[in-house]
Amino acid sequence: MRKRNRKRDDQAEVNMTPMLDIVFILLIFFIVTATFLSEEGIDMRPPPDCTGPDCGEGPPPIVVQVDDDNQIFVNGDRTDVERVLAAINRHRAEQPDSAVLLEVHDESSHGIVVRIWDDMGANGVPVSIQRTDGDGGEP
Repeated sequence: MRKRNRKRDDQAEVNMTPMLDIVFILLIFFIVTATFLSEEGIDMRPPPDCTGPDCGEGPPPIVVQVDDDNQIFVNGDRTDVERVLAAINRHRAEQPDSAVLLEVHDESSHGIVVRIWDDMGANGVPVSIQRTDGDGGEP
């Protein structure tokens, strides 16, 4: 008598359901235990109007303007972004209590504005920021 050789499928199947359960449990665990950082932005509100008797006294601010072509002017003199701090320090040598007013055009590069802001903060120079539109005035 002849034996028939039947080939069996000896391939094992893997049940992926428990693996997916574990992945979803780990995903939920990491989402719940994650800490999210709250980023702080630049405060674009102008300072409040001064109504006291000391208003108007003190040195005039040093005006740093950044236009829509990313050209930088310190009190009307064009300068480079690397030389802004030096120009401000020259003006502050004459009037040590001067603050910096940063006038920024809406279309100017964010990186340049942040770099100037950070340079002022790192050197202890008080700085206020003001946004301007294309007409030269406030929006």
